[in-house]
Formats: sequence, C-alpha cells, structure tokens
Amino acid sequence: MNVAGLEIGRKRRIRRLGGFRFRSPNLRHYLTIGSCLILVAATFYAILRPPAVPADGESTGGRTQTRWGPLDDGDRLLLVKVRQAGLWEMPTGQQAQQRAHSERIKDVGRRIAAEHGVLDDDVRGVAGQLGVVLPSRPNADQQSWMAELTTKSGDDYDRTFVNRLRAAHGKVFAIIAQIRANTRNSVIREFAQRAMAFVLRHMGYLESTGLVDYSALG
Repeated sequence: MNVAGLEIGRKRRIRRLGGFRFRSPNLRHYLTIGSCLILVAATFYAILRPPAVPADGESTGGRTQTRWGPLDDGDRLLLVKVRQAGLWEMPTGQQAQQRAHSERIKDVGRRIAAEHGVLDDDVRGVAGQLGVVLPSRPNADQQSWMAELTTKSGDDYDRTFVNRLRAAHGKVFAIIAQIRANTRNSVIREFAQRAMAFVLRHMGYLESTGLVDYSALG
C-alpha cells in the first residue's frame, strides 16, 4: 500500500489547507459537544422553569431554613388549605347573596365572602414572604360542593350551604390548630393565629342560622 493509502486509512486524518493543519472531527468530538449542549439546556431549564403548583391540597418540599425559623411541609399545607378555603368560599358566599331563601343566609354569605377576601390577601402575602407556591383553584371536593349548590334552591339551598361550609370550616380549623401548636416558624405561627380567628368567627355565623346538623359533623 502506498503512502497516500496509509494516510487515508489513518484513524484521524489530517487535512492541509493554506498551510494550516486541521484534524477531522470524529465521533468522540460530536459526543462531547452534544453532552455539553444537553448539560447547558438542563441547567437553563432548572433555573427558568416555573415552580409546580400544589394539586388538590398537596404541598411538599421538605424542611427549609428561613430567617423566621424552619419551614416544613405542614407549614406549607396550612397556607395551601387556607388559600383553597377562600377559593371556594368567596364565590359561594357571593352566590348565597343571590340564591339563598333566608335573609340571614344572604347576610352570612356576604360576611364570609368579604372576610375571606381579607384572609386571602393575608395568605398570599405570607406565601410570598416564605416562597410557598399556592394553588389557583379549589380542590376536587370543594369543586363538587360548589357544583352541588348550583342544583339547590329555596330552603334546601340554605341548609346545604350552611352545612357544607360549617363542615369545611371545622376541618380547616383542626389543621390550623395543629400547625399553630407545632410550628417552629414565627411567621406561620402568627398567621395561624389570625386565620383561626377568621374560621372561628365564620363557624359562629353559620351556627347562628340554626341550620347546622351537628350529628353530621365529624
């Protein structure tokens, strides 16, 4: 085999152009370049992707340290639950002002809708302060209760409205009380205290109607 044939058969061919020597790229070069591009793309995605929105009341992220004390999943769950309570109780309270039969129920709906607006501003402010992502829609149960209420009218609407909201307030109150007792984060502790006052007041509004079926609570 002549010299030209040996040169062509070499693993790395050297080309001469204008007096400069270039090595022809091989598969290893392409793989290296491709790996670098993938790494850069993954880094940009991790930085720029939006945070996941909690679905149906779930909230995870583990324990993180903040200047106000550690923040754990229970603390995040409190914020998520309070936010979702407002997302269904505000429109439901507004609906009651139009659909309720009793003037008392209309007034309760008005009060609950207005006060949940205040509490919603509070929870969104706290979540922003602590870097917690909040949901933008009610959970599946809450959506089903809203759908149920749209089928009711008259006294049936009034009873369903009162008992659905009273049961929901009781459940979220238990969560708030538990987190209030155990949290190590001072911002969450102060927010839980404020949220408990709202929930207690709303339970009082609902109970004042005389329509609460206490045997169905639990």
